[in-house]
Amino acid sequence: NEGLTARSSTDIKKSVTSVPTRIDIAGTWIDQPFVSCHAPGWALTVSLEPTFEVRDRCGLSTSTRNVIKKIFPHSLPKNMDPEVLARLMFCLENHPERENGHVSGAQDAIGICVPGLCRHYYNNRFWPDKIETCSDESILTWLEEHICMIPMFPRRPGCSVVENTHVSRENVLALTAAAEDCWNAIMTKDLEGFASAFRASFEAQIRMFPGMVNPKEDKLATDESNGFLGSVQEYIDVYSAMSGVLAWKLAGAGGGGYLILVCSD
Repeated sequence: NEGLTARSSTDIKKSVTSVPTRIDIAGTWIDQPFVSCHAPGWALTVSLEPTFEVRDRCGLSTSTRNVIKKIFPHSLPKNMDPEVLARLMFCLENHPERENGHVSGAQDAIGICVPGLCRHYYNNRFWPDKIETCSDESILTWLEEHICMIPMFPRRPGCSVVENTHVSRENVLALTAAAEDCWNAIMTKDLEGFASAFRASFEAQIRMFPGMVNPKEDKLATDESNGFLGSVQEYIDVYSAMSGVLAWKLAGAGGGGYLILVCSD
């Protein structure tokens, strides 16, 4: 048809994959030693089977997912321990000859490879001291019923979320306390407590990393067209004011990507 991109059957087959992605629920950034050196704590992730195109630079761990797809292009192996698989993929992505020298947080590989809801405890190391999982279908269904993802613009070229940071023991303790509270609320299906802890985790994150919401950007690369609002804060302002929205945070490191909402239904 006129105006549509031509795609062969081979192209379509190449694009089909059931490799999960992950969303981070609370505790984002604790998987970096320069954060957990101030206080240890949990990161909470949930493995997500996407029913949508997983776009790059949107806070859904696509760099780690793309590394995994080089080895397992269609699905994760069924006969391998998920934690072992996660560690292998973490090491594969963060090999010594990587180009940028940046170590991707372990929460990405764990969040993708370990099914269900998962929390991992970091203490001044790149790999967590312990991992706990929840595969209770009633809890996972409850979580699905109260989370909504709003697509924003992809994180823009030249975007930096790690400038002008305020990583301190006080701020890290606020992050770890919120993650602990978030897990406990989910386990008891306490929606009010979940929303409160979810929001507190995000507030702790942006106190340490204000660039998550207001990143330094290459102004020449900023694109406010294609139906997108112009900034992360605009999305927060619009959706946080909606009826039934109880809390909100950004997926991953922010700067764009997805706004994750906790909703009454």
